[in-house]
Amino acid sequence: MEPQFTNQQKPPLVNVIAWMTLASGIVNLFWGIIASLTALATIVGIVCVPLTILPTILGVFEIIYAAKLLSNPAQPVLASTNIAVLEIVTILVGNLFSMVVGILALVFYNDLVVKDYFSRLNGMPAPVAPLIPVESASTPDLSPALSPDETDDKPAPIMSEPEAAPADEAPAPQPEETRDEPKSSDE
Repeated sequence: MEPQFTNQQKPPLVNVIAWMTLASGIVNLFWGIIASLTALATIVGIVCVPLTILPTILGVFEIIYAAKLLSNPAQPVLASTNIAVLEIVTILVGNLFSMVVGILALVFYNDLVVKDYFSRLNGMPAPVAPLIPVESASTPDLSPALSPDETDDKPAPIMSEPEAAPADEAPAPQPEETRDEPKSSDE
């Protein structure tokens, strides 16, 4: 079994993610409870209760996840992009705060320091940074070799040009000129 580095220092962005998720969880918890109680006050709203209870359920999951992120020593958890996406979806019930938290969490999860922290915390190999393509030291010269008698700086043509000039084309017929005379209506 690989040793887990649980005593490592948390990056500031991980703490920001944890506190934002905790705040969003509390807001979603109360948002869902208030929406559900409001829906229960009407007969039509009783049918809508399954939709209004969803922010409450998300709020509970957010609070549990934030508690795991804030615990000391850190518990092995993965970056929860699912919670962040569900936070964005809460805009459907009118929760703008949770949507902003979800967008920021997704942006912070893509930070290299945060990815490295979660990979070390879970004992997984660190993500590989994208490599910049490096030009090789010896590249073959693909230009055609010039003979010694070709000393001018003109580039060689890609296609050979025809030896004879193109045949003359017949001129296009000119449209007949019409006068602007009024037509007689003798017919």
